[in-house]
Amino acid sequence: MTYFEAVILGLVQGLAEFLPISSSGHLALLQQFFGIKEDNVLLFAVLLHVGTLISVFIVYWKDIWELIVELFLTIKDIFTGKGLRLDERPVRKLGVMIIVATIPTGLIGILFNDFFDGLYNSIVPIGVGLLVTGCLLVIAERMGTSNRGIKEMNFRNAIFVGVVQGIAICPGISRSGSTLFGSLLCNLDRTFAVKFVFLISIPSILGSAVMEAPDAIAAGMNMSDLGPIVVGMIVAAVSGLIAIKTMIKVVSNKKLNYFSYYVWLLGIFVIIYGLFFA
Repeated sequence: MTYFEAVILGLVQGLAEFLPISSSGHLALLQQFFGIKEDNVLLFAVLLHVGTLISVFIVYWKDIWELIVELFLTIKDIFTGKGLRLDERPVRKLGVMIIVATIPTGLIGILFNDFFDGLYNSIVPIGVGLLVTGCLLVIAERMGTSNRGIKEMNFRNAIFVGVVQGIAICPGISRSGSTLFGSLLCNLDRTFAVKFVFLISIPSILGSAVMEAPDAIAAGMNMSDLGPIVVGMIVAAVSGLIAIKTMIKVVSNKKLNYFSYYVWLLGIFVIIYGLFFA
């Protein structure tokens, strides 16, 4: 792997992981374009996930720290007989909702892993997924404003967002776009919806990295690739940081339509190319 390829893949991973344009779809297309075999970049893919996680921790470190502290307080309350007290502790309720949303995502990923992997045998499903992403963004953009935050959020909302996130494992369907669609469809406040989308990305991205890690370790790594891998991770972290900041502004200003146009055009191109030229 060259430094140029590592920079491009890291840049796309960081941007597409958090912008609603599908990182999995873009990386699969780039790997085909560069002629990179998936077995040769398994470890690199795992470390790119780590890079994007770093950007989430940088932006939401205060929320993450509060969640960690609240976890220990929750354990204390449970053992002292005080119970969960979710209505009294908004941060605690947020942590529970993140866990609840992660469960259906994890189950879908485990149960349908082979099915999702099979969709990467052709680029046509990626194109279809991009078209679906565009439609989800249009629907999300048309949702009205609401002041429903963590206090008003319920378990049904979390489960629905988790299911939608699980479906987003399909190539071409954006995880951030689909979970934002699910959150806004549940009539959650836009600012809170964005934060919830990025916080639930932590267990999702981490889980994906853990599942890929055994194969990545078995495949090994050429020492000559160490430099490009480190550079790719750094680029993924920086571009992910930019993408998160951008996404917060885009959702608040209701500008998701621009991403719809992009994924629709790319999806149509990918489908045509896959059907007639691949």
